[in-house]
Amino acid sequence: MDIDVRGPRFGAAVTTVVLAAVLVAGSAWLLAWQTLAFALGAAGGVGRSPYGWLFRTAVRPRLGPPTEFEPPEPPRFAQAVGLLFAGLGLVGYTLGPEWLGLAATGAALAAAFLNAVFGYCLGCEAFLLLRRLMVRVE
Repeated sequence: MDIDVRGPRFGAAVTTVVLAAVLVAGSAWLLAWQTLAFALGAAGGVGRSPYGWLFRTAVRPRLGPPTEFEPPEPPRFAQAVGLLFAGLGLVGYTLGPEWLGLAATGAALAAAFLNAVFGYCLGCEAFLLLRRLMVRVE
C-alpha cells in the first residue's frame, strides 16, 4: 500500500530540527533518540516511527486529502541509511572520535534537510539505484 508523500517529508523536517540541535548541543542523548526513531522507521516503515505517528495523528487530519503517494520501500530504506549514520554519530559522540560524531550527524542532517526542504530523498534515490543495479546483475 502506498503512503502519503507528506508523511516522510514531515518526518524529515522534524529530523532536521533534531539533528541540528544535536550538532549545536553536542547531545549524545538527543542523537540516541533520533537513532531510535530511525530504527523504528527502518523496522516498521515510516508510519511506525514516532514522527510518522505524529504526522498521522496530529498533522494529517488538519490537511486536505493526499494527492501524491509513493511506495513505502524507498523511505523505509532511507530510514535504515539514517540509522547507519546516526549510529556512527552516536559511536563518535560516546566513544570517540568526536569528529566521527560530528561528520556522521552532519551527513544525516544534510540528507534530512534535502528531503524536508526540497523533497529530494537521498536514501530513496539510493534504494532505486541499488534496485536497478541488482536487476542488471541478475
